[in-house]
Amino acid sequence: MSANQKIQMVDLTGQYRRLKPEIDEAMAGVMTSGCYINGPEVRAFSGALSEYLEVKHVVPCGNGTDALQAALMALELEPGDEVITSSFSFIATVEVIALLGLKPVLVDVDPETFNIDPELVREAVTSNTKAIIPVHLFGQGSEMDSIMLIADEFNLYVIEDAAQSLGSSYKLNGLQKRLGTIGDIGCTSFFPTKNLGCFGDGGACFTNDDALGEKLRMIVNHGARKKYWNEVVGVNSRLDTLQAAVLIEKLKHLDDFLERRRKAADFYCHALKDLSFLHMPGQVSKSEHSFNQFTVRVLNGRRDELKTYVSEWGIPAMIYYPSPLHKQPVFKDHGINNLSLPVSEMLCDQVLSLPMHTEMTEEQLEFITNKIRQFS
Repeated sequence: MSANQKIQMVDLTGQYRRLKPEIDEAMAGVMTSGCYINGPEVRAFSGALSEYLEVKHVVPCGNGTDALQAALMALELEPGDEVITSSFSFIATVEVIALLGLKPVLVDVDPETFNIDPELVREAVTSNTKAIIPVHLFGQGSEMDSIMLIADEFNLYVIEDAAQSLGSSYKLNGLQKRLGTIGDIGCTSFFPTKNLGCFGDGGACFTNDDALGEKLRMIVNHGARKKYWNEVVGVNSRLDTLQAAVLIEKLKHLDDFLERRRKAADFYCHALKDLSFLHMPGQVSKSEHSFNQFTVRVLNGRRDELKTYVSEWGIPAMIYYPSPLHKQPVFKDHGINNLSLPVSEMLCDQVLSLPMHTEMTEEQLEFITNKIRQFS
């Protein structure tokens, strides 16, 4: 493979080079105007994303973690209220639950899709349960049919963590809906490596509920509808104008970004499907998969060996996630360290994510898969 084809886990520079003229022009427009905070590009991006998602309200904020926190604050939950989510995920989801004095209730996931198991959600519901946060992990939707039925049955809120799945759809009751627009509130991140990434931090909440939309806007703006008139306790969490300008341009290409990821994933699956030491990622029949990560399970205790082997050939690989959340020391005082969640624990010993981004070439994919096929 040629020197200029160096394989990267995520090639952000290559994507920028491809979109450079339009992105540079958009950023230069902001710098010329000097409207760096709450400039017109922020409102324009909010409107464009709202139209793309077919959702009434998009509320931009500073990052994906802030989006989750604002969503929980908007629901006006009380300290001690229980929120059910999965243990095999990034810490942000559970972090904000604990930060607000709520009680995280962690359940196990499906070993094929890595997403929360709805039957275990049902078993975890108590009289103190107020919300469910399904994480659409690695780019595909949780089983939202079942989750919404459970929420309706027990009168629970649903906050979708769509940080890794923006742009993918889910077929609910015969209708295609974008992930993040099915529950009461959806949340996403515009971290640079996400499906729709900016050049720094950024995030957003989505909702079709007018009251929640208004509440979210206040919360991310110090609890104010207008300047110097604060109605609720809020936070300072803004998407800056430069990032919004970048996102406006990138949103025009989001469907192409997703298609490029899916083509790379199809190549991986076809080339690696017959290897006895690998388990390909399972897919939910009703959900599209955006493959924010292409994550396989390496069997027979050989994950670390494979990771070392491919690195010797210049192939990066990452472990998402090396430890389940219920084993994290930060939660030792939250009553969840003594849980036994065997699937999450197994996955943390087996998962390995291969390079995945919008700029992957067939030459790179052939090199990666050929080297993995030679692993023995």
